[in-house]
Amino acid sequence: MSTSVLRLPVVLERTGYSRSRLYARISEGLFPRPIALGRRMAAWPEHEVEAVIAAHIRETPEADMAQLVERLHSMRATFGLARHDEVMIGLSGAPEPERVLSESHGLAKLTA
Repeated sequence: MSTSVLRLPVVLERTGYSRSRLYARISEGLFPRPIALGRRMAAWPEHEVEAVIAAHIRETPEADMAQLVERLHSMRATFGLARHDEVMIGLSGAPEPERVLSESHGLAKLTA
């Protein structure tokens, strides 16, 4: 899984959204919120942007898109941790990042 982050101009370029449309989608729960990189700096995890773009390509309904965004947000608490680290800090019930991303890219349906 990529650990790159994308700043606003790159996200706008990749999605084709205007700035106002991007922030409207975020407020509607249909696009991931940015992460803070500092007091005045924010970016989006690349894998989250790619998951949303893939869902658009599949013509995912908005209700399913909102669920995808919610799952992506919940994965942030354990991003980069091994499963044994999650158990140590009490997050063992968190979704497995690889499974959520596979499901968001439609791979679970092919393999399940």
